[in-house]
Amino acid sequence: LEIYVTILNLNDNVPVFSQQNLTVVVPEDTKVNAIIIAREDVSASDADMDTIYYELTTLTGTDGYFAIQGVNNPSIYLQKALDFEKFNATTLALYARDRPVGSSEETNTGTATITVQIQQADTKSPWFIPCSFINTDKSICINSGYTGTVNIYEKPTGPLILQPGPIYAVDPDYLINEKIVYSIVGGNPDQLFSVDADTGNLTMNREATSLDSYSLQVMATQVNNIQKYAVARVEIKVVGKNDHPPYFETKIYYGTVSVNLVPRSFVFQSGNLEAPLQITAADEDFTDV
Repeated sequence: LEIYVTILNLNDNVPVFSQQNLTVVVPEDTKVNAIIIAREDVSASDADMDTIYYELTTLTGTDGYFAIQGVNNPSIYLQKALDFEKFNATTLALYARDRPVGSSEETNTGTATITVQIQQADTKSPWFIPCSFINTDKSICINSGYTGTVNIYEKPTGPLILQPGPIYAVDPDYLINEKIVYSIVGGNPDQLFSVDADTGNLTMNREATSLDSYSLQVMATQVNNIQKYAVARVEIKVVGKNDHPPYFETKIYYGTVSVNLVPRSFVFQSGNLEAPLQITAADEDFTDV
């Protein structure tokens, strides 16, 4: 008597990941659709030899940035551009099931936890300070420019005093903090002004000889990448020297008027009805006037 016994495979094994806890570092400037975790690093195995169905969820409220390539392909790719200022780490949960989601059959599920750390990249150009953010995610900051005055026929010995402060730019990728250098790229045809490449201090090469205004364009450039730059406007006005307040040449003036004069009639000097009364002031800043 021959008896044939068929062994039926019982679904009694849970899919197992080779790494149940995985940490990856992803540069901030990673291209969208790039694979950040290869299939072989996040695939699960099932002793029951069942087809495995995968599902990826986010545990820390950063939905939409990462996805798997397919229900049977657990490769994880970047779905949306990263921004280090928005978040620098997130946690993902990858589920492996031996039945499709929603199946009425008994299903076994394995889980892998994936920690993604975002590495800041050199993605932003310098910002002149102070500046104002023009968008809600604070990724663009615009400087309103600098202003200053200089006296005609005088050459200041130190850096010019500007408002709202000295020329200064920063690398908004603050963990990288690339070195920044400064240069004047416009508005200085006669080379009257110079800017210190390292500090941004603005100085004069010689005295100004006319009451002009200068609109300088100062550029701040990252040393490692000349394509990362910003330009600020610096308005300098040449004015007459003004160290002294004006003063009246006489403390008290005496005048004489006649009764019944029509409006806009002259007031005459006291004791001299032929000389109109003149009130004059002087200013020691204008001795030649």
